[in-house]
Amino acid sequence: MPIKETLKRSDRIKELSILLLSSRIHPRPRIWTRLFVNPFFHKRGRGSRVCFKARLDVFPWRSFVLGKGAIVEDWAVINNGGGDVIIGEKTRIGIGSVVVGPVTIGNRTSLGPHVHIAGFNHTFDDGNRDWNEQGLTLRPIEIGDECLIGANSCVCGGVKIGNRVQVGAGSVVTKDLPDCCVAVGNPAKVIKLFNAETGKWERV
Repeated sequence: MPIKETLKRSDRIKELSILLLSSRIHPRPRIWTRLFVNPFFHKRGRGSRVCFKARLDVFPWRSFVLGKGAIVEDWAVINNGGGDVIIGEKTRIGIGSVVVGPVTIGNRTSLGPHVHIAGFNHTFDDGNRDWNEQGLTLRPIEIGDECLIGANSCVCGGVKIGNRVQVGAGSVVTKDLPDCCVAVGNPAKVIKLFNAETGKWERV
């Protein structure tokens, strides 16, 4: 059985592995994990680049894929602790943006500065218990090809964004967005759709 599958299926082995690969106080990969373990589990496409000041909190028991020619800019944070993070070819993760899996981003998509994308919510079903002890509710996010997510936007868990979508700066995306649209606001609403027959953008 592959090591990754063993880690997923055995809680005891996973707990021991976490202690070896990550600090319990600061849940991020130890330096030897980043340098000597992750390269055997994660895929980095040719010409992809992670800037020096970016932070990759990626662990070997979850997938992390950075497509060919993709870039993660300075002060951005990528975290696959909760789920896989798949970033397509020639996609740009903007300065200071945060991507927490499970998240899939298509090809040639760009995140502006300080965009927040998280494919989970903290579970808080029991008001009598500390939320730290209640785990996570995973809600995968999918973002299509050739999208532009404006600066300071937030994409909430469970959202699916189509291809060639533009999200205005400062928007909060709480619901799915169709292909070829412009969406703005909090919560984000579609204000324009592209009509392929006329070749023009039409207001909604």
